[in-house]
Amino acid sequence: MNRHEPLDVLVVGAGPTGTALAIDLARRGLTLRVVTKSDRVFDGSRAKGVQPRTLEVLEDLGALDAVLAAGSTYPLLGIHAGPLAVPWRMMRNRQPSADVPYPNTWLIPQYSTDRALHDRLEQLGHRVEFATELVELTQDADLVTARVSGPGGTEEITARYVVGADGGSSTVRKQLGIGFTGSTDEQDRMIIVDAVTTGLSRDRWHMWPRLGGKFTGACPLPHSELFQWMIRLDADEEPVLDEVRLNERIRSATGNRDITLSGISWTSVFRPNIRLAESYRQGRVFVAGDAAHVHPPAGAQGLNTGIQDAYNLGWKLGQVLAGADPALLDTYEAERLPIAAGVLGLSTMKYDGIAKLDPSSLKRGKDEQQLALTYFGGPLAPAPSDRTTTLRVGDRTPDAVLSGSDGKHVRLYDVLQGPQFTALAHGRGAVHALDRLEWPASGAQLKRIAVGSPAERADHVLSDPAGTLTSVHGLTQDTLLLVRPDGYIGHLATEDILTSTRTALQAMTPSAGSGTASEVSSREKGLA
Repeated sequence: MNRHEPLDVLVVGAGPTGTALAIDLARRGLTLRVVTKSDRVFDGSRAKGVQPRTLEVLEDLGALDAVLAAGSTYPLLGIHAGPLAVPWRMMRNRQPSADVPYPNTWLIPQYSTDRALHDRLEQLGHRVEFATELVELTQDADLVTARVSGPGGTEEITARYVVGADGGSSTVRKQLGIGFTGSTDEQDRMIIVDAVTTGLSRDRWHMWPRLGGKFTGACPLPHSELFQWMIRLDADEEPVLDEVRLNERIRSATGNRDITLSGISWTSVFRPNIRLAESYRQGRVFVAGDAAHVHPPAGAQGLNTGIQDAYNLGWKLGQVLAGADPALLDTYEAERLPIAAGVLGLSTMKYDGIAKLDPSSLKRGKDEQQLALTYFGGPLAPAPSDRTTTLRVGDRTPDAVLSGSDGKHVRLYDVLQGPQFTALAHGRGAVHALDRLEWPASGAQLKRIAVGSPAERADHVLSDPAGTLTSVHGLTQDTLLLVRPDGYIGHLATEDILTSTRTALQAMTPSAGSGTASEVSSREKGLA
């Protein structure tokens, strides 16, 4: 690509959110660059819990194997009370099922998640540009111009869209003048330390609680000798970060003189922020991840919500660049901002519960796993629509184990994987509609699945001998499920299947005759 031609998308920030977005854009064949002011890959453990829904996203993006290899399930808590250590199960470990392939929250330090995503991005032919800082943003009706300062000096980058995934102190958000509503409690501080630790068993996430919500905790990081230490400070306590005084502080808090920290690899003084951007977009520029919402460190929600921001936005940018109605981009904020607000409430409640020594604040369940999050009732999932006995438009599409014509098992998620839409037709009437469904030549393409009846245009003809589509997906009659590229149900039709599906597609796909990104840019005037 000629560096002087406008990019499709410039991504500012190379943490999990920005890199996940870049992966999704790259697999759509879009032109992009990813810049970050950091001079290297993040080397701390910070956000260390990856939720089941995010594992499904990472599988679709092609990064799951590396994430699974670098992590583990969570150990039991070991709550220390004097000489006793009481075991406490923070979350119940579950077996995979046909509909939920990854049912357990995965423990993996953020540095390993970042590296897995960066490696996947490189497989797709793109590299993060480190030590490259955004200086200024300007935009007009057609393009955004970003002035960046990097190792080679100052450069101007033009792009059709810019996404700021540059953290809680986001330069992009500040350049746009978007308010960041919420609070930061300057008196509530926590030291976080990654260090080699001896004198402590690695089969527990150790916790030494104190009254007033102060605590010391030590979580073993998988496949290493490191623990992530968390020390919640008193209001007037000065943080200590050098090895000698940290050892003294921890031995005093735990009463265990055998504990020794060495080889400290990362330290941070953390102040819980509870903040939400007042908007996620201004013109051709968007914010995502911590640039749009920051969370207390309870419940492992921030990183997961950010990756799913990226997963929601990526396909919409691709579709509009291919000629879809630019109003599709308005649905990013409409769908994701309410999710972030709800997640903020959950993580804040959990964090506040720790201060009260509330045992329920240490429990993790389906609310944290984000499998039940839905866009139902939003602009792409209107409430007055068809439904099955278990699913509504806007819900996550559950996995299933089906059978091919050769009798071999076929995972539904394997069929869904990729940047396309997927139409699943169940029953003869739905299969007939699937054969007659037109699809635009530009943008994300359509994969067609017929279940129970042969179809002339189907990419896969499958059967459901285990009845999962009936019991889990609620398909008890002729039904067509249109699955969006992000795995959520974009349309669900049980009556007037062909007509209603055609109508729903108008908001999500280019019209007939739409061209490439450069050809459609003139149709993107008047963006809000």
